[in-house]
Amino acid sequence: MKLEREVVDNVAVLARLGLDDNEKERMREELAPILDYFEMLGELETSHIPPTAQVITIQNLMRPDEARPSLSPEDVLANAPGREDSSFRVRPVFGGQ
Repeated sequence: MKLEREVVDNVAVLARLGLDDNEKERMREELAPILDYFEMLGELETSHIPPTAQVITIQNLMRPDEARPSLSPEDVLANAPGREDSSFRVRPVFGGQ
C-alpha cells in the first residue's frame, strides 16, 4: 500500500509530533507495511469469534489478609530526603514555610 503524505501529516498532527520532512518520509515508509498487515488481518473470517476485551481469563489472585509485623519508623525513614521527628518532612503545598 502506498501511504499518502497527507495521511502521515494528519497522524503527526493528531499525535502532536513535530516531524520534519525527512522524518515524515521515514514514517510514511515505515507505516505502510504496518497498514498492509492490518488490511491482511481484516480479510480473516472472524464472524464465529465472539467479541472480547481479554484473550485470556482474568483471575484475581488474593492472599489472605493477615496481620504481619511492619517496619519500624527508623527503617521507614532511613532513606527519607527530609524528616521531622518520626514523620516525613515535605514542602508545603498551600503556602506556609
